[in-house]
Amino acid sequence: MTTAVILIVLVLLVLAGLAYFVMNRRKQERETLRERFGPEYDRAVDEQGNRRQAEHHLADVATRRDQAEVRDLRPEERQRYNQRWSDVQAAFVDDPVVATRDADDLVGAVMRDRGYPVDDIEDRADLVAADHAELAGHYRAAHDVGRRADDATTEELRQAFVHYRELFVLLLAEPRGRHEHVEPADQADQADQADQSDQADQVDLTDRDRTRQAPPA
Repeated sequence: MTTAVILIVLVLLVLAGLAYFVMNRRKQERETLRERFGPEYDRAVDEQGNRRQAEHHLADVATRRDQAEVRDLRPEERQRYNQRWSDVQAAFVDDPVVATRDADDLVGAVMRDRGYPVDDIEDRADLVAADHAELAGHYRAAHDVGRRADDATTEELRQAFVHYRELFVLLLAEPRGRHEHVEPADQADQADQADQSDQADQVDLTDRDRTRQAPPA
């Protein structure tokens, strides 16, 4: 075997090794994004129409979230937000349109106070997905209802309000300042713990708005 042939074989082996390394690294990155973003991964691929672009977008979202100086709320801040939520939730009975919009504003206020870099609704939804992928779709749906609240039915508003509360409870209860995967069961435990202090004062949206609010014609 000539020297030239040996060199060609070595070059091919090196190129094959590099190709395998790149493919394996890309596969690992893809699995990391899938695990972190869950259903939001498929949503991003569908929205972008290109897997590579979608993964680049999600990787950018993950980087922005991980670099953000997200802090825990102080006890007095948590208490103040809980009181504001109780007021908004009580107001749902008499004016579900305004209450739903106020719930959206309150979620945004908590995120800003904690340090999430939220500039608009898509930024907010993306960053929700980075920490709570299973709630991001609900948050987008709730915000969509909020935008057309004047034309939404009472049941649509009620469901949007429930979605806002799910996220609100987690934002107030979670003790971490950096991304850390939390299993759904753990999230439910956090929500239960956050509810204990004000459970007795909560309005049953399912029953009371049905008895006092008739769905729009």
